[in-house]
Amino acid sequence: MKFNITRDVLLPPLQQIVSVIEKRQTMPILSNVLMVIEADQLILTGTDLEIQLVAKIDIETASPGAITVPARKFLDICRLLPNGAEIRIEQQGDKMKILSHRSRFSLTCLPADNYPEFSESALDQQFSVNAGKFRKALDKTMFCMANQDVRYYLNGLLLHISNSKLRLVASDGHRLAIYEDLLDQPTGIEARIILPRKGVIELARLLDNPDADLKVQFSGNNIKIYIDHLVFSAKLVDSKYPDFGKVFQQSFFTPIQIQKQPLKEALTRVAILSNEKYKGVTLDILPESIRISAHNPEQDEAEEELNIDYSGEPLTISFNAQYLLDAVTNLDSEQAVLTVAANASSCFINEPEELAYKFIVMPMRL
Repeated sequence: MKFNITRDVLLPPLQQIVSVIEKRQTMPILSNVLMVIEADQLILTGTDLEIQLVAKIDIETASPGAITVPARKFLDICRLLPNGAEIRIEQQGDKMKILSHRSRFSLTCLPADNYPEFSESALDQQFSVNAGKFRKALDKTMFCMANQDVRYYLNGLLLHISNSKLRLVASDGHRLAIYEDLLDQPTGIEARIILPRKGVIELARLLDNPDADLKVQFSGNNIKIYIDHLVFSAKLVDSKYPDFGKVFQQSFFTPIQIQKQPLKEALTRVAILSNEKYKGVTLDILPESIRISAHNPEQDEAEEELNIDYSGEPLTISFNAQYLLDAVTNLDSEQAVLTVAANASSCFINEPEELAYKFIVMPMRL
């Protein structure tokens, strides 16, 4: 293997690849990037066996070959070279020489033949979606995913395709976010799959070009997404997502309309004096006003009152302040609508007219 490349062409895809690679690996070769030269293309691959990222870079006058290179060391060398630097890479046995101007590096590598293959079943379903649309859907929902929950289906995000409708759902058991959007073309597909948490976080990071079109292929076990020069693959969570539809089938108190920004600011201030562990705040909802209060074991207290558009009966309910803030922050409109279930088991937070985004938060007992 021998080729020349500029630092500015190599660095961005290399950074994307290395972010998938875990720092601590059970197999030493998984700490490496697989580099393959074939048909005037440099193909970089990184995986942790659950997620894989492949980047393809066009290059000229290269001799073919394949080797695996220590990922972090290779990235640090490329990152610290000057902007626009020309890099010459040569494979010599189990070593890789990196030459640039007056800099010389030699990395000990592992053979490409030992690099594990990413197992994939036949990807029999396919649809296309705009990257900006998909990134917005991820941003509106992914923060609700659980982290290391024993109910492992919550450690991911539900992707529901129903012909021309795209729905993303995430929940950690205390709150739930739903975002719906229409695809540009009907798919004829009816499918529900669960993307793993790490895969969702990596995918959101990769979708930095809102104008790109994504080609999405999936089966019952795997998903593959083509993003410009990148190919993202992940193993799906092997489970069934719980039926959250029942939460809509209940009676509710009268919806409460409130200005988003004052609510956000009041919650942020009052939460300062909430219990550090539980972050609980209490909402006393009265006709035309809402009182937000908090206290903590040190006997500190905070209280703020806001004007609201509400004509229902008075009620008192408590929530985790951060959950409310996350929901309100993700609203696009200037107004927030809070709708509490009649049995006080949940509260819906959404926009006055836009029903594409719904956020449900469970109350706390303080």
